[in-house]
Amino acid sequence: MTGMSLDDHPAPRVVILCGGLGTRMREETEYRPKPMVQVGGRPLLWHIMKLYAAHGFTDFVCALGYKGDVIKRYFLDYHALRSDVTISLASGAVRYATSEVEDWQVTLVDTGESSMTGARVKRVEHVLGDSDVFMCTYGDGVGDVDIGELLAFHRSHGRLATVTGVVPPSRFGELVSDGPMVTSFAEKPAGGERISGGFFVFDREVLERLSADPACVLEREPLESLARDGELCVYQHDGYWQCADTLRDVEQLRRLWDSGSAPWRVWDDRRAVPLEASDGPSGRRSIDVLELLVPSAGA
Repeated sequence: MTGMSLDDHPAPRVVILCGGLGTRMREETEYRPKPMVQVGGRPLLWHIMKLYAAHGFTDFVCALGYKGDVIKRYFLDYHALRSDVTISLASGAVRYATSEVEDWQVTLVDTGESSMTGARVKRVEHVLGDSDVFMCTYGDGVGDVDIGELLAFHRSHGRLATVTGVVPPSRFGELVSDGPMVTSFAEKPAGGERISGGFFVFDREVLERLSADPACVLEREPLESLARDGELCVYQHDGYWQCADTLRDVEQLRRLWDSGSAPWRVWDDRRAVPLEASDGPSGRRSIDVLELLVPSAGA
């Protein structure tokens, strides 16, 4: 499904917000943007793209900001570094000897180093193609979201916007006591309230609610007004989801990947049974249907 999607609609492009500073994991992000932090030898950004591609969506738009040149260099070198190559030193001609590189189209757009999330989405409007909808997610969150089902849900309800609601793992252990006696204990139980996990689907009309002003925050007035107007629906995802907000989160993702237990690895047969919960703080941004919180940077 690379050209058309449901009901012969043109396949929507996938906007990935790649501009955030990653201030809560400076050990990793001092020299690279957060989406380029590696898990299993590949950037978080690659993992997110592989999830979408597994469901047939391979046309990506990366909204760049902080250290966007690192992402540009990664994709400019991608084919060469993933292939056996033969180089003619006399002519400069390069021949690639493998066809195992992903068949993706990746558009890289500089959306401003200090821009917030709404401005980043608005500033890629000119490269969103002909589809009546587009998808959008953060460059630091992975999950086993069924993207095809998400898109079908969005088309079914007829509203302008869909956000994926997830139940994040709790940061702390939970205990129940009867007097001094503990009657039950759960190390890191899932929380009860859904939050925004990203993985949005937007009709193009949503762009009219955004501004290219760097201060425009997607999770504030744009999504709040959509909720007030009855134009925001939640796709309830009960599977795995984790946002890499801190170094602790990243280390947990690395452990899952290295052990062969990465639940978001839906693109091949090496995915193991998902583990119960992840380490570290839960993700982010609830909306009223999920209560909205402002991200720390332009994601």
